[in-house]
Amino acid sequence: MIVVVLDDVGFAQLGCYGGDVETPNLDALAGEGVQLANFHTTSLCSPTRACLLTGRNHHSNGMGRIADLTVGFPGYNGHIPRQNGFLSEVLAAHGYAGVAVGKWHLTPEDQTHQAAPRDSWPCSRGFQRWYGFHGGETHQFVPSLFEDNHSVPPPATDGYHLSEDLADRAVAYLTDIRNAAPDQPFFLYFATGACHSPHHAPREWIDRYAGRFYDGWDTARQRIFERQQQRGLFPQGTRMSTRPPWVPAWEDLDPADRRVAARFMECFAGYLSHADAQIGRVLDFVRSLGEWEKTLVVAVSDNGASAEGGPIGSINDVRLWNVAPAAAEELRQRIDELGGPTAHNNYPWGWTMAGNTPFRRWKREVHQGGIADPCIFTWPGRLPAGGPPRRQFAHAIDVMPTILDLVGVEPPAEIAGVPQSPLEGVSITDNLLDPGSGERHRVQYFEMFGSRGIYRDGWKAVTFHPFIDLYGEGRNPDAPYDEDVWELYHVAVDPAETEDLAAENPAMVEELVRLWWEEAERYQVLPLDHRLIETMLDPRRSPPERPAQTFRPGAIVPENRVMQIRGRRHRIEARVDIPPEGADGVLLALGTVLGGWSLHVLDGRLRYVHNFVGAHLDVITADSPLEPGRRALGFEFDPPGDARLLVDGRVVASGRIERVPVSRYNLTGGGLTCGWEQGPAVGPGYRAPFPFTGRIHEVRVEADGAAPRSPLADLDALLAEQ
Repeated sequence: MIVVVLDDVGFAQLGCYGGDVETPNLDALAGEGVQLANFHTTSLCSPTRACLLTGRNHHSNGMGRIADLTVGFPGYNGHIPRQNGFLSEVLAAHGYAGVAVGKWHLTPEDQTHQAAPRDSWPCSRGFQRWYGFHGGETHQFVPSLFEDNHSVPPPATDGYHLSEDLADRAVAYLTDIRNAAPDQPFFLYFATGACHSPHHAPREWIDRYAGRFYDGWDTARQRIFERQQQRGLFPQGTRMSTRPPWVPAWEDLDPADRRVAARFMECFAGYLSHADAQIGRVLDFVRSLGEWEKTLVVAVSDNGASAEGGPIGSINDVRLWNVAPAAAEELRQRIDELGGPTAHNNYPWGWTMAGNTPFRRWKREVHQGGIADPCIFTWPGRLPAGGPPRRQFAHAIDVMPTILDLVGVEPPAEIAGVPQSPLEGVSITDNLLDPGSGERHRVQYFEMFGSRGIYRDGWKAVTFHPFIDLYGEGRNPDAPYDEDVWELYHVAVDPAETEDLAAENPAMVEELVRLWWEEAERYQVLPLDHRLIETMLDPRRSPPERPAQTFRPGAIVPENRVMQIRGRRHRIEARVDIPPEGADGVLLALGTVLGGWSLHVLDGRLRYVHNFVGAHLDVITADSPLEPGRRALGFEFDPPGDARLLVDGRVVASGRIERVPVSRYNLTGGGLTCGWEQGPAVGPGYRAPFPFTGRIHEVRVEADGAAPRSPLADLDALLAEQ
């Protein structure tokens, strides 16, 4: 059995769902199996993955938000209870060998380091092996990786890409199983990084799409919708939602900006096609084993297409966290970097809209654009092949019950002595076998950051509650929830939510809203809490309040476990031995080319590089090479910007650090390393990992005074300064 989970791939982005991107392997799965046209998720990745792997709703799993933004309330604490057994745990009790490859994102961020408990890591939830990454995203050329229960350095090879590495590891794990146990059933959970930002792909895959998107998102959307209608994905008479006012018309863009926007989409398309090819490699390996006919394959995406690139696209998503987005002129100048290692690119939300055709809105929200997703079930000889798309409602919580039903495994009463809660999803096997069968999943609530929705028997009530007025609609994020306006759609005939029938059916709206509150109480959705900035500033997500921290060679420490020194007076001192022939390499570093700092020795000279979110470099270099022997190599920073390099307590160079982040340095997992860098290198002139060739005894970081209050706490004032 194989479950493939794509990331941030919208309903309309696979070829078999009408998309413009070539995905022949996933399309072949749809042709050999059953394609769902009315499948739903939760609108964010961690919550959906929790639903898929447990068959319970995201709040029942404590995963009301992504694992990085957990809070203390039961529905949001990020701890999936043991009574909600994972599919991997259930199958393991029936003799399956379970292996997980790729993105996990089901462990609270403060438990993803080497001193943390492992009870929420894959090998503690029924999987025998895991190779992949924690968190929502990672650099695709130089990822932050874990194997089983420990972190590992990224492979330092030319031509590396994570999607290829994951496919290699999946094949290796299945090979290990077959070498030792030729007849043992396996469960492969294959969760690609694609297509979450950064939209990284090998250059040749991006260039395959050169010029393909110059006609823009409005034309693409119409073209995609026509294909969807031809393929029977929607009922006759379905209308496409209109372009929202905050998305510009393609024709209104400056020609230079159209070229940039098209290149953003070329990168995404290359990324998705490349990932599809790696999925194909894994499936081909199963075919080579002669086991294709007895292998159930399920392929899904975790939420709608992402609008996190904003109106013009993002060249480095961490810049948005630091209220320093790239302007259009910078994007024009750096267009050739898109898709490569020096960019953390994310396309503009016009392409998000097209990727969710024909629906409204997108990821993070509970209108259809955020929660309607591709889903394919394939099992040659056991499930129909090539029939009409299934339009019965289904949800991510139905995947586990359906799999268990298909393989003949009853949900257990207990796992390892822990009584199990009832599954909250239902088996949709009848719908897979018979396109004319009745709908099995009749009621489903939705909630994300205060936006709410409820589905019942072909009708949906929904309301959008902003956590920030991101689209300039004049909505007040602090308005009481009871002031939110509920909309009503007959989605059985209007799946794109184009005709709001609330005014004509106030009694139904009232009834559905009451049902939403009942479901919310049943599944521990309450209390509602849409606060984002406050959650980001939760002390558990802040670096430890320490006056000092000591590191030793080989360290890999997540940024959130390193004492906070941004904008704070601090000192770094490395006690080292320099051999007679001299030494080069990294002493202590945090981050990557996308943002960070590095204290190292280059050409025998002490050097410090500060990289402000990939947008500005400050470099301080000593004039003279280091003398051999025992040395104390240091760096000092005095806010607002004075910095010095020291050798044995003597200042050997000074300079200015012009700008430090207000939030974090990096989003792709580049934490702190001692004696080496993860890469891509923080600064110019050397190539990571750039290990230190002398001997490091220890590196100590000291800071004076309390860490400064984050400017994000005063977001309105910070935005006004930009």
